[in-house]
Amino acid sequence: QVQLVESGGGLVQAGGSLRLSCTTSGRTFSSYVMGWFRQAPGKEREFVAGIGRSGGSTLYADSVKGRFTISRDNAKNTVYLQMNRLKPEDTAVYYCAADPSVVIFRVVYQYDYWGQGTQVTVSS
Repeated sequence: QVQLVESGGGLVQAGGSLRLSCTTSGRTFSSYVMGWFRQAPGKEREFVAGIGRSGGSTLYADSVKGRFTISRDNAKNTVYLQMNRLKPEDTAVYYCAADPSVVIFRVVYQYDYWGQGTQVTVSS
């Protein structure tokens, strides 16, 4: 069982930055592809970014490419999401997720473990 705990959300003005963190329990963090997803009110949960087991491969949604950066520190069992040039449409609850696959998937159902989410609100 893998437990995920997100932190770092908050309220920020448009154009600002936030850094989300997701810390996991267990000794097998490096065995998981990690993903960040988000869900805005009334919308489906959507893929934001994913990172491979070693951190050597990443994948981004078109809407965040060039503004967000995903990274991981396997020694600290932590995955990060650096969010720059934030827009009001980035407002959502952000979730991290773990997938034991070797490929980064964009789909929610592929991921086995989820955190409780952290709220990000971007004011205009």
